[in-house]
Amino acid sequence: MAEAPEPHTGWTFLTNHARVLAAIASDHATRIRDIAARCRLTERAVQKIIADLEGGGYLTHTRQGRTNTYRIQPDTVLRHPAETGLTVADLLVFLQQHDRSRNDQTVT
Repeated sequence: MAEAPEPHTGWTFLTNHARVLAAIASDHATRIRDIAARCRLTERAVQKIIADLEGGGYLTHTRQGRTNTYRIQPDTVLRHPAETGLTVADLLVFLQQHDRSRNDQTVT
């Protein structure tokens, strides 16, 4: 059984919703357990976030046996008025560039 994530206090730049969406973008068949470990959240929190994302039209899933496969709706516009016109795809491109840059720094 996975150990509980370390608690975090204070604010962060990225929301947990953005972190979960990015984790799903990197692997559409990822398990909730793996998302929780990557995002340092509980599995229950990830389930709630996925339900929020589906309810908001950002994500859908299909069940294949015991596995869920997620589909991100890339053209869905972000919710905050300050991000008018920005889509989920725009956000994910930025996050993926950041991850690649961070990975390059750890390799060298």
